[in-house]
Amino acid sequence: LLTATLLATRAPVLLAPAMHTEMWGHPAVQENLAILRRRGVHVVEPDSGRLAGGDMGAGRLAEPARIVEAAARLLVHFGDTPGPGSADLAGVRVLVTAGGTREPIDPVRFIGNRSSGKMGYALAGAAAGRGAAVTLITTVDRPAPPGTEQVRVETAAEMAEAVLSRYAVADVVVMAAAVADFRPKLAAPEKIKKSEGVPEVLLEPTTDILAALGTAKSGQFLVGFAAETASSGRTPYPGQLVQRAASKMVAKRVDLMVANDVSAPDSGFEVDTNRAVIITPGGTAEELPRMTKIELAETIWDRVVRSLREAP
Repeated sequence: LLTATLLATRAPVLLAPAMHTEMWGHPAVQENLAILRRRGVHVVEPDSGRLAGGDMGAGRLAEPARIVEAAARLLVHFGDTPGPGSADLAGVRVLVTAGGTREPIDPVRFIGNRSSGKMGYALAGAAAGRGAAVTLITTVDRPAPPGTEQVRVETAAEMAEAVLSRYAVADVVVMAAAVADFRPKLAAPEKIKKSEGVPEVLLEPTTDILAALGTAKSGQFLVGFAAETASSGRTPYPGQLVQRAASKMVAKRVDLMVANDVSAPDSGFEVDTNRAVIITPGGTAEELPRMTKIELAETIWDRVVRSLREAP
């Protein structure tokens, strides 16, 4: 039944193989996988770890989250062009940031935010699915999307160093991370004791990574995110919210700005859906309906690809 279905279907096919290491490495298996890839089959390669027989090695079934993410990317634009599998980002070097930074107060406590990194991971996975060479700089402890290189950081300073050191070789940078604007000026070397009373935490600004990228821009296409809170519950995107994002876009020399209201229950941090406005340098504000973050990632890349093609 499975073989007959695969022969008859015209839907995208996603294969998640799992087997013993010796089987996975056998030339017959690898040659057959190469044939399937040439025929358009998408493959989520197995992980390394403990196998069914108790031994360790490559061949462990990929984590369900990786399989679901890969399947979701294939389904977002099934039957449409462009989209996953279109390879419209082939040869493009992409840098994506994800998650919220943690700024230490002492070895135990930190200043942070509620960013889950879901938007950044969706953007990185979607870019890889379109053929880009993707580096994901993240504060989140979760597996990297298939086909991406992951760089783990924790603080705003570490993220700034990781991004700026790779900026020169990037073609597109998407700053989806929620980077702290302030950090404690001096982190205590030991845990602050409650018995010592309420501590006075003095703050200082962190590096504005997006502004630094805009200043240093030499041909890169820069996408920024503006997480705002609406001043009124009547509409998801009051004019004031868009104006703030547009002002940020001009001040930081951003090529595309994505604004979203993180105070809405179905948008922003931690949830799987988002409502966004995509703002262009020409002043156009495209308000998008509520959609999954994977769908929003594909929409953003559609706009980026269009802009890259229209660039002189």
